[in-house]
Amino acid sequence: MTTSNMHVRTQTMNLIFLCSIQVDAPLPHINIHINLIHRAMHGSDTGALDAKGRFVPQKFEEIFIKHAKVRPDALTSSEVEEMILANRDPLDRRSWLAPVKEWGLTYKLASDKDGFLHKDSVRGIYDGSVFVKLEEKRSLQIEI
Repeated sequence: MTTSNMHVRTQTMNLIFLCSIQVDAPLPHINIHINLIHRAMHGSDTGALDAKGRFVPQKFEEIFIKHAKVRPDALTSSEVEEMILANRDPLDRRSWLAPVKEWGLTYKLASDKDGFLHKDSVRGIYDGSVFVKLEEKRSLQIEI
């Protein structure tokens, strides 16, 4: 899958992740290079990608088994926060901010109107397919 530049319009949302974004503030582009994602690994990672950037299905499933309490196939914002705290490496404080930003952006981009971050959307973050869907959705909103 090729990576494309995406233009994202944001809405105000104060997440417990310390992410506060202005209403309709355009981000010029977000480059996500899936083939280089393994370089972004840190001590507080979920383990859903291995050291070579390969997807690890068992670790991915563990995210939802351990933290999805309200619905088995989705995470709420508080469940995401719980997961971030549970995955913190106490010996690597420098890695604490990365998952806050990563999961905060993931939640903002991919959660539904009811506040659920669905398993298939999170999987789409890892394989890149969710970005195509988000771009299609954005294009439809611009046309209206």
